[in-house]
Amino acid sequence: MFLKKNTKVGKINLIFFLIFFIKTSMSYANELEGRYIDIKILDKISSKNTLIKLINGETLKYKDLSIKSLKCKNSEFDDNPEIIAYIQVKDLSNQNNDGVFVFNGWMFSSSPSIAPFDHPVYDIWLVKCY
Repeated sequence: MFLKKNTKVGKINLIFFLIFFIKTSMSYANELEGRYIDIKILDKISSKNTLIKLINGETLKYKDLSIKSLKCKNSEFDDNPEIIAYIQVKDLSNQNNDGVFVFNGWMFSSSPSIAPFDHPVYDIWLVKCY
């Protein structure tokens, strides 16, 4: 007597495994991307630090700066964590350059000098993405 393999059950198990694997990997990728960022702003004149929480996609006005975070992401490596965020900053005190960004690009928490924020009064650095 020959035993028949039930290929229908094997295919269903394979489909369930693939669905589980895809959902797990998608949720892991979503854990790396954050909705909020924390940045520190240093006023070079008064030497005061301010910690600010930004929601991605919303613009925040801080004194003479307009700051907007578009996206942030945490690294998947635990031994050397890296936080990156895409940030746009405008100087509102400069009226003739109203549409020009003082900073427009990716900011790195571990290496702020890769894409430096250059402003005579303020200094900004990325602290956290969550």
